[in-house]
Amino acid sequence: MPTYNESGNIDNAVIKLFADNSNVDLLIVDDSSPDGTGNLADAIAKKDKRVHVLHRLGKDGLGAAYIAGFNWAFERNYDYLVEMDADGSHRAQDLPLLLAAAVENDLVIGSRYVRGGKTQNWPLHRQILSRGGNRYARLMLGGKLNDMTAGFRVFRTSFLKSLDLTTINARGYSFQIEMAYRTIRAGGRTTEVPITFVEREIGDSKMSSDIVREALLLMTKLGVKRLFGRG
Repeated sequence: MPTYNESGNIDNAVIKLFADNSNVDLLIVDDSSPDGTGNLADAIAKKDKRVHVLHRLGKDGLGAAYIAGFNWAFERNYDYLVEMDADGSHRAQDLPLLLAAAVENDLVIGSRYVRGGKTQNWPLHRQILSRGGNRYARLMLGGKLNDMTAGFRVFRTSFLKSLDLTTINARGYSFQIEMAYRTIRAGGRTTEVPITFVEREIGDSKMSSDIVREALLLMTKLGVKRLFGRG
């Protein structure tokens, strides 16, 4: 669970996670949040041995935070690794469905865009941007995944270790696209499970025009390499 300025959400996120998933461990990866999220995470960890905190020196992008979390988990021999936001957009009650599907897959995506999936309280422009981005991803990168930008997912650790994470180029939200693409190219078994994505109620979205441009550029570069047999 990567965090940056989520002091208004982190307590509730942890409570809800364990209410529906008592048998998981949680790693909070905090990028030196100026609002004190890291300190709150430490306080939570002191009270609950299932919670761990990894403090990073600065804000270095979502992709770098997740890779740091992956490496932490590799050292501790977990069988499955979950990506989940701290802002309440990913419902903890949906996680058991993803974990059940992970038994037979290397990557399970909590999808807004398969039958039964939906978004809640999202403005129209965000829906258009998200759906358009995923259509472009399918066009450029191939495959049948409907929600390559989704950030709620489960990886089989043994498969994730087989990927060379040092060669991942994406830093921001396009990390999700690149990881899905790498999984497909490596022959990983993938599936999508319908979820309800809920717009955050507290704090500001991290989405920005720079993030959108990074994602479009990455999809285009990977797509060109794929089409010309170089990626």
